Amino acid sequence: QVQLVESGGGLVQAGGSLRLSCAASGSILSINGMRWYRQAPGKQRGLVATITSGGNTNYADSVKGRFTIARDNAKNTVYLQMNSLKPEDTAVYYCYAQGYTAWGSNFNGWGQGTQVTVSS
Repeated sequence: QVQLVESGGGLVQAGGSLRLSCAASGSILSINGMRWYRQAPGKQRGLVATITSGGNTNYADSVKGRFTIARDNAKNTVYLQMNSLKPEDTAVYYCYAQGYTAWGSNFNGWGQGTQVTVSS
């Protein structure tokens, strides 16, 4: 069984920065895509950023130039560096990962979410 645990959320003033982390643990052989999503109150969960196993990245237009996704394959961890935060970035942030277990089966799963609140 693979688990994803996020950390790093909190309360920050507009213009500030936060760094989120998401560590995958369990019987992992390899992890392919890793992603960050967010869900604000009353809104659907939306994709924020993606990173492939090779390090290729993609971002939602709303965060381009402000957020940076990165990963440490040795630690099975994905990060989201968030700079120049705005009140509209307030949401619960979730990580998602897809890969293969040591037993050769696919896995995909979500973290429990971490709250990011940006005050104006």
